[in-house]
Amino acid sequence: MSKFRSHFWFVVPAVLLMIVILIVPIFVAGIFSFTDYNLGSPDFRWIGWKNYEALTKYSSYKKMFSASLTYVVIVVPFSVLLGLGAALLISSLRFGGEIYKTVFFLPVMATLLAMAIAWEFTLDPIVGLVNKLLSEGCNTNWFYQLITGSWLGFNPAENWYGNACADRMPNWLGNKKYALGAISFIGVWQAFGFNMVLYLAGLTSIPRDLYKAAEMDGAKSSWERFKLVTWPMLGPTHVFVITITSFQVFDTVEALTRGGPSKSTYMMVYAMFEKGVKQNLVGIGSSLTIIFLVFVLVLTLTQVYFVNRRVHYS
Repeated sequence: MSKFRSHFWFVVPAVLLMIVILIVPIFVAGIFSFTDYNLGSPDFRWIGWKNYEALTKYSSYKKMFSASLTYVVIVVPFSVLLGLGAALLISSLRFGGEIYKTVFFLPVMATLLAMAIAWEFTLDPIVGLVNKLLSEGCNTNWFYQLITGSWLGFNPAENWYGNACADRMPNWLGNKKYALGAISFIGVWQAFGFNMVLYLAGLTSIPRDLYKAAEMDGAKSSWERFKLVTWPMLGPTHVFVITITSFQVFDTVEALTRGGPSKSTYMMVYAMFEKGVKQNLVGIGSSLTIIFLVFVLVLTLTQVYFVNRRVHYS
């Protein structure tokens, strides 16, 4: 009995902390999601499912779900593949590997808000470095042909870059055609360095004997060794990096687009902040929070079912 009590007292603080920090706020948000409560108001009314019905009725929320899903579909696979590729290349280097690790990991160490402001200047349609390079490329014949596709028979006049070369450079953050792509590119740039470090740690944990055994069994090429040894042994790392953290994008959107233009970058976390904090609509903000948690829970369970079951931990 004394042993049970000692174990119990070790566990209780962590359980209480989890209840206070995680469970209670979710429970409170769930209650507020069925009300029209505003912060500072002395009372509120129960309105049932009206907040949730609004999420399916208004086009701005439909754009929110679409933008959030599109962002994740772009950022997660590209950041994972680039992180794995960078880790494989760096691990194969004999000299200079530490320099590349530092360079690729800089976006992770830097403040996201500061980096977002730097990208704002870089993507500026008038003085930005990206458009400056594109405009300089217009004067290079082979570069112009490569980008416009004229070497394949396409009409440059119908191509966005052909129009850009006519002094109409893209407004990357102010045009709804390009804004979500620009935000997603910044997301990949921020995430792949972190994934690279995780994959480097995973690569160092793979026993070298497995590669020798695979080679003795007929895996002569690098691709065969990667497919038979490296990829399966990185299973735990895959589970860790293929997460839903991309749904939590906020700093970049708040600093660069504020959900615009035309709600093209209206992400879920930013929508929670806008409704619950800026507009003081605690009820609708709470309903967005509950939907976000359900969304994350479903994706997490899906990941556990399809990914975790195929992972072998050594």
